[in-house]
Amino acid sequence: MRALLLLVAVVLGTMPESGSAQNKTQTRAAPNANEVRYFTALDGLMDGNADVILKETRQGKNATAAVLDVCYPIDKMSDRKDRFVVNLAVSGQTLTGTTESSGEKAPVTVKLTRKPNGDTFDFRGQITIGKAMTEITSTDNSDISEKEFLESQATDDGIVVQPKDFTDVSPEAVAVRLKLETALDFLKSLKGQDVEVAFSSLTVTCDALRSGEQTISMSVDPDRAAALIAKAKTMPGVVTAGWTTGIVEMDRAIRFPAAEWRDGDRINKDKLAAAMSDVLAKTFAAKATAANWNATTGKLKLTFKRPSRLMPGLDLTEVIDINALVSPDRPGGSDMLMLWISSPSTTTVDETAGAKLTLSDEASSDEESDQRDDGGAMDALAKAFNAKRWDADNSVWK
Repeated sequence: MRALLLLVAVVLGTMPESGSAQNKTQTRAAPNANEVRYFTALDGLMDGNADVILKETRQGKNATAAVLDVCYPIDKMSDRKDRFVVNLAVSGQTLTGTTESSGEKAPVTVKLTRKPNGDTFDFRGQITIGKAMTEITSTDNSDISEKEFLESQATDDGIVVQPKDFTDVSPEAVAVRLKLETALDFLKSLKGQDVEVAFSSLTVTCDALRSGEQTISMSVDPDRAAALIAKAKTMPGVVTAGWTTGIVEMDRAIRFPAAEWRDGDRINKDKLAAAMSDVLAKTFAAKATAANWNATTGKLKLTFKRPSRLMPGLDLTEVIDINALVSPDRPGGSDMLMLWISSPSTTTVDETAGAKLTLSDEASSDEESDQRDDGGAMDALAKAFNAKRWDADNSVWK
């Protein structure tokens, strides 16, 4: 019997394990398997202003194929970008290729030598674009996996097509993502319209050149935002359109019933501006001097004046400007309104009769100054309008 048990133990001991050993054999990569790796920088190109991606297919540390993608300013004085993508022939440690840039159609020649350096790689050689040749000496470059590269390239355009409310997006802020080749015609269609286009969104970024899509950001009166979005969706090349982040910051917003402030379906802006002016004039101990609505963006600018206490004998005047925006608290209409006001902007001027003292405007971003000038304006408005303020910790109105 003991002999039989011993035989069984020997047989079982020689059988392959169904768990770890077998799995390790299955998951171990074959030594000659192809692997894709990426470099996301290459020093020395375009004075360090180029956005470079080098994709390599390898066996071990030896490259078998490579693609170089370079996005760069067309000149030192311009934000306009050009780009080339070149397939590189691999001969040992030498990478070579020719192509032309996609925008300026400039001829491009690449000749690089790659050298493994421990866990990093060194690159040397020349890249010529048109008549400009750049010497490349780039050392200690680390590579990343394809998964890591794709994760690093993921972008969020910030467009929300159907927001539930205006707590994460701003009622006046509209963005449209469209095919790059249709962006010019789309922008031309906005000429003469009551729409303010963000200048920064005119720049075609490297991300836009690579994705083939550009995002145009705009400001518009909240009353017309939904119509602008609906119209944009019908235009050629538009991929998506919706609301995005804008001027509204929730810690400076209040929410209150709309009924008292409407004439029919429209907000009575004159009544609202007058009520705000009264509240803020008392809060700032100042005189309300102007209230102007911007027909394009729907913003309200309120101006107040009060004597400056800095040097009473000079009889200087403090001018306080506040920007405000009002809209329903969500797209599609609501029985509640949301009102946002900016932090006060204060300047001091000499408005006395006769010769005047000229003062330079040294605007300060000091938070204490903003808090001092605010004078409890948000709480005063909330009380006057029987409104709630945003609780950021719990994401609710309170």
